[in-house]
Amino acid sequence: MAFEKLGSTFNRFFGMDEEPESYEEALETETPVSSGQPADNFQRNAKVISMTNPTGKPAKIVVYEPRLYSDANEIGKHLLNNHAVVVNFDRIGNDDAKRIVDFLNGTVFAISGNMKRIGAAIFLVTPANFEIDGDLANIIGTDAFDDIAD
Repeated sequence: MAFEKLGSTFNRFFGMDEEPESYEEALETETPVSSGQPADNFQRNAKVISMTNPTGKPAKIVVYEPRLYSDANEIGKHLLNNHAVVVNFDRIGNDDAKRIVDFLNGTVFAISGNMKRIGAAIFLVTPANFEIDGDLANIIGTDAFDDIAD
Protein backbone atom coordinates (compact mmCIF):
# COMPACT_ATOMS: atom_id res chain seq x y z
CA MET A 1 0.00 0.00 0.00
CA ALA A 2 2.88 2.34 0.75
CA PHE A 3 4.35 1.58 -2.63
CA GLU A 4 1.05 2.40 -4.34
CA LYS A 5 0.96 5.81 -2.68
CA LEU A 6 4.59 6.44 -3.60
CA GLY A 7 3.94 5.27 -7.16
CA SER A 8 0.88 7.50 -7.61
CA THR A 9 2.81 10.48 -6.23
CA PHE A 10 5.64 9.71 -8.66
CA ASN A 11 3.20 9.39 -11.56
CA ARG A 12 1.44 12.67 -10.70
CA PHE A 13 4.78 14.47 -10.40
CA PHE A 14 5.89 13.41 -13.88
CA GLY A 15 2.48 13.83 -15.48
CA MET A 16 1.77 10.13 -15.94
CA ASP A 17 -1.22 10.18 -13.66
CA GLU A 18 -4.34 8.55 -15.02
CA GLU A 19 -6.64 10.80 -13.03
CA PRO A 20 -8.78 13.14 -15.14
CA GLU A 21 -7.33 16.61 -15.25
CA SER A 22 -9.41 19.52 -14.16
CA TYR A 23 -8.45 23.03 -15.06
CA GLU A 24 -9.03 25.89 -12.73
CA GLU A 25 -8.06 29.43 -13.40
CA ALA A 26 -6.49 31.02 -10.40
CA LEU A 27 -6.58 34.74 -9.99
CA GLU A 28 -3.09 36.12 -10.05
CA THR A 29 -2.24 39.26 -8.22
CA GLU A 30 0.71 41.33 -9.21
CA THR A 31 2.81 42.97 -6.60
CA PRO A 32 4.09 46.38 -7.60
CA VAL A 33 7.81 46.61 -8.12
CA SER A 34 9.37 49.98 -7.47
CA SER A 35 12.01 50.58 -10.09
CA GLY A 36 11.88 54.33 -10.21
CA GLN A 37 10.12 54.20 -13.59
CA PRO A 38 6.48 53.53 -14.40
CA ALA A 39 5.77 49.87 -15.06
CA ASP A 40 3.43 50.61 -17.94
CA ASN A 41 3.90 47.88 -20.54
CA PHE A 42 2.18 49.98 -23.20
CA GLN A 43 4.74 52.77 -22.93
CA ARG A 44 7.68 50.38 -22.94
CA ASN A 45 6.45 48.45 -25.97
CA ALA A 46 5.00 51.40 -27.88
CA LYS A 47 6.72 52.53 -31.05
CA VAL A 48 5.54 56.10 -30.61
CA ILE A 49 7.94 58.28 -28.71
CA SER A 50 6.67 60.97 -26.41
CA MET A 51 7.28 64.48 -27.69
CA THR A 52 8.20 65.98 -24.34
CA ASN A 53 11.44 67.65 -23.45
CA PRO A 54 13.56 66.36 -20.57
CA THR A 55 12.13 69.21 -18.50
CA GLY A 56 8.64 67.74 -18.91
CA LYS A 57 7.37 70.61 -21.04
CA PRO A 58 5.58 69.71 -24.27
CA ALA A 59 7.39 70.27 -27.54
CA LYS A 60 6.71 73.59 -29.23
CA ILE A 61 6.35 74.46 -32.92
CA VAL A 62 6.69 78.11 -33.94
CA VAL A 63 5.33 79.52 -37.21
CA TYR A 64 7.45 82.36 -38.58
CA GLU A 65 7.15 84.62 -41.65
CA PRO A 66 10.42 86.52 -42.00
CA ARG A 67 10.30 89.89 -43.74
CA LEU A 68 13.95 90.85 -43.28
CA TYR A 69 17.18 88.88 -43.24
CA SER A 70 17.69 89.89 -39.60
CA ASP A 71 14.65 87.75 -38.68
CA ALA A 72 16.89 84.71 -39.17
CA ASN A 73 18.42 85.32 -35.72
CA GLU A 74 15.01 84.95 -34.05
CA ILE A 75 14.39 81.69 -35.90
CA GLY A 76 17.83 80.46 -34.82
CA LYS A 77 17.05 81.29 -31.17
CA HIS A 78 13.89 79.19 -31.33
CA LEU A 79 15.91 76.26 -32.69
CA LEU A 80 18.51 76.64 -29.93
CA ASN A 81 15.64 76.47 -27.40
CA ASN A 82 14.59 73.10 -28.93
CA HIS A 83 11.52 74.49 -30.70
CA ALA A 84 10.62 73.41 -34.22
CA VAL A 85 9.97 76.29 -36.64
CA VAL A 86 7.77 76.42 -39.73
CA VAL A 87 9.18 79.19 -41.93
CA ASN A 88 6.99 80.74 -44.63
CA PHE A 89 9.02 82.72 -47.20
CA ASP A 90 6.00 84.17 -49.06
CA ARG A 91 6.56 87.72 -47.76
CA ILE A 92 10.26 88.08 -48.48
CA GLY A 93 12.33 88.41 -51.64
CA ASN A 94 14.16 85.45 -53.13
CA ASP A 95 17.63 86.81 -52.34
CA ASP A 96 16.88 87.28 -48.65
CA ALA A 97 15.04 83.94 -48.55
CA LYS A 98 18.15 82.20 -49.92
CA ARG A 99 20.33 83.90 -47.31
CA ILE A 100 17.98 82.84 -44.51
CA VAL A 101 17.91 79.26 -45.81
CA ASP A 102 21.73 79.26 -45.82
CA PHE A 103 21.80 80.65 -42.27
CA LEU A 104 19.29 78.04 -41.08
CA ASN A 105 21.24 75.25 -42.78
CA GLY A 106 24.28 76.26 -40.73
CA THR A 107 22.22 76.42 -37.55
CA VAL A 108 20.65 73.02 -38.23
CA PHE A 109 24.08 71.51 -38.87
CA ALA A 110 25.43 72.92 -35.60
CA ILE A 111 22.58 71.51 -33.49
CA SER A 112 22.23 68.20 -35.42
CA GLY A 113 18.72 69.19 -36.50
CA ASN A 114 16.86 68.80 -39.75
CA MET A 115 15.37 71.04 -42.42
CA LYS A 116 12.63 69.89 -44.78
CA ARG A 117 10.66 71.62 -47.49
CA ILE A 118 6.94 71.10 -46.83
CA GLY A 119 5.27 73.46 -49.29
CA ALA A 120 5.79 76.19 -51.84
CA ALA A 121 8.26 78.49 -50.05
CA ILE A 122 7.57 76.80 -46.68
CA PHE A 123 10.23 74.93 -44.68
CA LEU A 124 10.07 72.93 -41.47
CA VAL A 125 13.22 73.41 -39.40
CA THR A 126 13.67 71.17 -36.36
CA PRO A 127 16.23 70.64 -33.60
CA ALA A 128 17.66 67.20 -32.84
CA ASN A 129 14.79 66.16 -30.55
CA PHE A 130 12.28 66.10 -33.46
CA GLU A 131 11.95 63.54 -36.22
CA ILE A 132 10.54 64.47 -39.62
CA ASP A 133 8.86 61.63 -41.48
CA GLY A 134 7.44 61.70 -45.01
CA ASP A 135 8.23 63.77 -48.08
CA LEU A 136 5.59 66.36 -48.88
CA ALA A 137 7.78 68.06 -51.49
CA ASN A 138 7.46 65.05 -53.80
CA ILE A 139 3.69 65.23 -53.55
CA ILE A 140 3.44 68.95 -54.37
CA GLY A 141 6.26 68.98 -56.88
CA THR A 142 9.66 70.59 -56.74
CA ASP A 143 9.16 73.30 -59.37
CA ALA A 144 7.71 75.70 -56.81
CA PHE A 145 10.98 75.64 -54.86
CA ASP A 146 13.52 75.95 -57.58
CA ASP A 147 13.74 79.72 -57.09
CA ILE A 148 14.50 79.51 -53.35
CA ALA A 149 16.50 76.31 -53.04
CA ASP A 150 19.04 77.16 -55.76
